[in-house]
Amino acid sequence: MSATQALSDRLRGTVLPAVATPMDARGAVDFGALRGYAELMAAQPAGGVAVWAHTGRGLYLSDADRDRVLGVWRSAVGGPVVAGVGVPRAARPAGPEEAAAAAVAMARRAAAGGADAVMVYPPAWLAGDDDAAVELHERIAEASGLPVVAFFLHGEAGGYPYPPRLVERLLALPSAAGIKLATLDRAMACQDAIVAARPSGKPVITGEDRMFGPSLMWGADSALVGIAAARVPLTARVLDAWLAGDPGGFVRASQRLDRFARVTFLAPIEGYVQRMLWAAVWEGLIPEEAAHDPYGPRLPGSERRAVVECLEELAGEGPGEEPGPSGEEPAGVGLLPGHGRTA
Repeated sequence: MSATQALSDRLRGTVLPAVATPMDARGAVDFGALRGYAELMAAQPAGGVAVWAHTGRGLYLSDADRDRVLGVWRSAVGGPVVAGVGVPRAARPAGPEEAAAAAVAMARRAAAGGADAVMVYPPAWLAGDDDAAVELHERIAEASGLPVVAFFLHGEAGGYPYPPRLVERLLALPSAAGIKLATLDRAMACQDAIVAARPSGKPVITGEDRMFGPSLMWGADSALVGIAAARVPLTARVLDAWLAGDPGGFVRASQRLDRFARVTFLAPIEGYVQRMLWAAVWEGLIPEEAAHDPYGPRLPGSERRAVVECLEELAGEGPGEEPGPSGEEPAGVGLLPGHGRTA
């Protein structure tokens, strides 16, 4: 079995949190807080983690900080570590070739740091040039020696809409282990991409924080989402119920996750990173002093109150629901070495 097929098998039916990066008020990565966060997340019901993704501000970090961030997660978790790769903000490429070279260099660093796969940020500078987009994925796979996960990312986060024909071509690559869809609120684009992806037989990985349940009903079979950067069981229970063929449990879990999504993924959408950091503080995953997002918009205190009130309501809805903050044992098997979660 190829490494790509083996990774695809491990991703299918699992939730991978797109983890945050704890930072102080000056924007410096708090590595002490990061190690604590990684250790606590390793006990969550997830099949791996995604680092350097949009939630973790991967393109904004320095090379040295990215390397250290990956090292912390690699040492903490036994499941697959997927690293987002693209053009770092500091690279400032002069043209497409320089941009591609920067993405390839980032992929090489991911491989050197022990990542199991790379998730390729959409090459927005190549929008409309499907041949060049496919070539970039091929170059990244060859240079890193790792399986690639394609990434259909909405424009508000720097991506562009992949047409169905590009989805088909990307998943036809031998190095492609699946595709993550994060269209934000574009139901038709999500549905069309899933229809294009399903014949490949490779994992269709939802990143649809505001359309999580519907994306599963449309055909997604795995998840890699920023909304799981905190409160992982909220997300995991939706996927578990769907895969188990439990419609009642699926509806109940979806309704709970949707309530959380409404207070974390809303305009301004870039504020979701800060909102998820607030949720992580409430949960006891990250200390207050490390819950800063210097790259997002400033948000009013009313938004934090809405996040906290939602979490408290969800936690107080009775036995068998989500565990409360700070240290209560979550449900699920956690990130055991060599094991993802099973459906």
